[in-house]
Amino acid sequence: MIVLDMTMSLDGYVVGPDDSVDQPMGAGGFRLFNWLDDRNDDGPSGDVYREALATGALISGRRTFEHAGRWGGDHHDGVPIFVLTHDYDQNDVPPGSARFVTDVVSCAAQARAAAGDRNVMVHGAGAAHSLLAAGELDELELHVVPVLFGQGRPLFANLPTGLVELEQTRQLTARDVTHLHYRVVK
Repeated sequence: MIVLDMTMSLDGYVVGPDDSVDQPMGAGGFRLFNWLDDRNDDGPSGDVYREALATGALISGRRTFEHAGRWGGDHHDGVPIFVLTHDYDQNDVPPGSARFVTDVVSCAAQARAAAGDRNVMVHGAGAAHSLLAAGELDELELHVVPVLFGQGRPLFANLPTGLVELEQTRQLTARDVTHLHYRVVK
């Protein structure tokens, strides 16, 4: 399964305003990750976090990859990182197991193969849109934080046209976050 894993404000923003490489989460954006303080607990946030780290590959959008400092070449446990991008300089060799891929279907196929019987995690609004439009996104794990940003980078702006039906498969409430899991109905 290819699963989008994103934390967002209640009003749908995944970063605050004015995000950049120097300020990767925008103004106030790191507030979205307060729930990770509970990632080592036995509660819902710990369970969701451990589930995410059990994935076998990662697909990231280029903007997310760059704003995250390319994760130093290792997102978690050395899993392969596939960076979905429109184009790239052949001389730009990403660190660690990361590689650039320009075709969304090929990116999904490579990530699925690399993950084996484990899920593929997706980070980045742009990557999610591309995978959804190509029919390659299977599930969404959304961590909704009770804060309103009012502006920033929205997760669901400029989606491909057409109705996308989702089936909710899980809802977990924890301190400072609600974890929602959806299956994309194809």
